[in-house]
Amino acid sequence: MMTAPEILLIDHSQAISRAVTLIESGGLIAFPTDTVYGIGVSVFLASAIDRVYEVKARSMQKAIPVLLGDPQTAEQITPPLSPIVKRLGKMFWPGPLTLVVPLLPSLPENLSPTPTIGLRVPDHPFTRAMLQETGPLAATSANRSGDPSALTAAQVQSQLGTQVDLILDGGRSPGEVASTVLDCTGDKPVILREGPLPWEDILGAIQDLIS
Repeated sequence: MMTAPEILLIDHSQAISRAVTLIESGGLIAFPTDTVYGIGVSVFLASAIDRVYEVKARSMQKAIPVLLGDPQTAEQITPPLSPIVKRLGKMFWPGPLTLVVPLLPSLPENLSPTPTIGLRVPDHPFTRAMLQETGPLAATSANRSGDPSALTAAQVQSQLGTQVDLILDGGRSPGEVASTVLDCTGDKPVILREGPLPWEDILGAIQDLIS
């Protein structure tokens, strides 16, 4: 019989250590970000990544983005960053911007159906601190595909219930819109999903690199 998920407030003394233990053992955790609540697993464990697709009823043709605790850990996921990606990361990370970059072939095949992956550093102090301990997480919004994004721990539990091992409760998420997604694999970036960060701000930051 499946059991209810463990729930800890993010200021609990064991919140991060419990997350690390579960991630290392292939567990799936839910946590707040600067946009909406997310679920995540180790980016290095194919079996754990399969759980994300199953829990969300997500198409295997959709890659699972990766959350980083800091820009430096991008080297575990992608080849050396291009000047455009470095500039955008410096300007907008941490923040609601996902950058699509080439994916290292050594990572699990089920992370992405293409040789690219989305990277983001969330602007949430607890979650960044957690990510610095767990390492990069394959992470996406904490809801079933097609359903509304979860903005509270209670909404995560309502939607995903026993399929999550741990819910880290940080109160209501400060944002209600998922991140802006920008494809940076070509000569010029292309917006794949509109989000909190407008194109005008992005363009202004890299105009000298693409003109």
